[in-house]
Order: sequence, then C-alpha cells, then structure tokens
Amino acid sequence: MAKPARKAVAKKKAAKPARKPAAKKSAAAKKPAGDRQRFTLYGSMTSGPTYTVGLMLALCRHPFSYFHVNLREGQHKQPDYLVKNRYGQVPTLRDGQSFYVQSAAILEHLAESLHRFDGKTAAERQRVREWLFWNWDKLALPIFRLRARARGFRQFGDEVRVMYDTEAKAALAVLEHEFSRSEWVAGRKPTIADIGIYAVTRYSPEAGIDLSPYPHVVAWKKRFEGQPGFATPEQILPMESRLL
Repeated sequence: MAKPARKAVAKKKAAKPARKPAAKKSAAAKKPAGDRQRFTLYGSMTSGPTYTVGLMLALCRHPFSYFHVNLREGQHKQPDYLVKNRYGQVPTLRDGQSFYVQSAAILEHLAESLHRFDGKTAAERQRVREWLFWNWDKLALPIFRLRARARGFRQFGDEVRVMYDTEAKAALAVLEHEFSRSEWVAGRKPTIADIGIYAVTRYSPEAGIDLSPYPHVVAWKKRFEGQPGFATPEQILPMESRLL
C-alpha cells in the first residue's frame, strides 16, 4: 500500500525589517555649505534703514556678516565704499558677488530670493510695493528727520520741526485707519511692508512723537514684535564688524 505523500510545509521566509522612512532634511541641511557666507550687511547700528535690512534677515533666520560703517568719520563717502554703494549711504547688502542698495529695494530682493514675507498674489505684491513707497515718502522722512535733529545730526528751527511733526502724525493717522480694518498692512500675514514700516515707527519716541493716540498702530507694533526671530537694533547690529 502506497504511503501517503507528505504535505509540503511552506517555509516561512524570514521577515525583512521594515525600512524606516528616510528622514526629511531640515531646511538648514539643504542649504549649501557656503550659505552662511552668502550675505554681508554694511551699515550702522544707529541707522534705521540698516536696521530694516538686518531685521528682515533676522526674521528669516538667515545668518549674515556685518561691516560697521563709521558715518561720523565719513567712511560711507570713501572710494572703497562708493564702489559698493554709488549713493554713499547705508545700508549696502552683498549677496554673493552682487551689491544691493536702498533698504526698500533690498527688502524686495530678499523677499523674492528667500521667498519670505513676499506677497502671495500679484495684487498683494503690488499692494506691498505701494506701502513700501508710501512709507519712505510720508512716514520715514519726517520721523527720521526729527530723530536726527534730536540726536544732533541735523539742525533746523521750530517752524520746520512743527512741519515734520505734522507730517509724521498725518502718516500715523493713515496707518491707524488701516490697522482698524486689518491686522497686517498689506495681506493676511506680515510682509516686507510691515517690516519696513515697523523699522520706522519704532523710532517715533526718539523723534518726540507719542504713539498712544494711535492704539491700533500700538497693537500692530506689539503683534509684530511677537514674530519669531524678532530682535531690536542693539541685538542685531553690533558697534563693530562681525564676520562669519
């Protein structure tokens, strides 16, 4: 009698260990090795426009080297600096091998190249640009002139002082109306327009202008100061050069 065939016992294959999902590289890991040396900011700690650019880089969490330009000694008018900045002003930003000047234009360049604090639509980008131009035309000029007078850098009489004071308060009234309707000046989130305007309004007390009559501006200022990466001029800009 034939023996029954043995049933083949299926050999269980040794289970392979599950592959761990590849860890996502952090944003910092994706940056090229030389990225830390990408930016160099030339300016002065007392300069509002220099602070504007330094604040943008701080909010973007991007490291940068810094060259202190001694304005009192006229370093900004020397030939080696004029090669970088044709206007003989601060700030100047070196990005790679190129130099960029005028703080509002530098903000636009950084927003476009770093994809941070830029407008998300064509209409929003246009609105950002309009506020940047308005800022330097209507708000920055009187506040910075009054601040310069208070610091002894400019001299003009009381009639001119009253004119600048009136212009600054008129510009703050425009902002007060805008912030009564929205949290940020040009979009649903902060943009370079907010950065540029903040870097002017923070100097209002030094210009002898009280912000308390503008509660919505004060509230916006506090919201802005709560942004990750925010820092004061003293925290961002040293009184001497700093190389990475």
